[in-house]
Amino acid sequence: MSKLVGKYGADEIQGAKCRVVESGISKERADFLKEILEYNKFEVKVVLEKKKVETTPDTYKIGVTDLVFNPTVAIFERSLKHKSGKRITPAFWNQEEKEIKPYYWTRQ
Repeated sequence: MSKLVGKYGADEIQGAKCRVVESGISKERADFLKEILEYNKFEVKVVLEKKKVETTPDTYKIGVTDLVFNPTVAIFERSLKHKSGKRITPAFWNQEEKEIKPYYWTRQ
């Protein structure tokens, strides 16, 4: 599951200095995020992380070469777009919802 935090580290991925978006994620999650980030014109790097124990499943690290990018800020500013033209919401980013709803809060 995604961790929307305020601070993201930097690391070298595939020979390029990158802002790490998420690490320890599945291949499916990495592909999902890569599609969103590439659509928003970020250069994306994905790498298979080293296994600590051979019996654990493969995990991946995904980053972008834009070192000032902050996923939490981008999501809550609603500056990331989906290929459908709709703005990415926190629930969609976290894969809690399959489709993007216009607002991520509800009125009471």
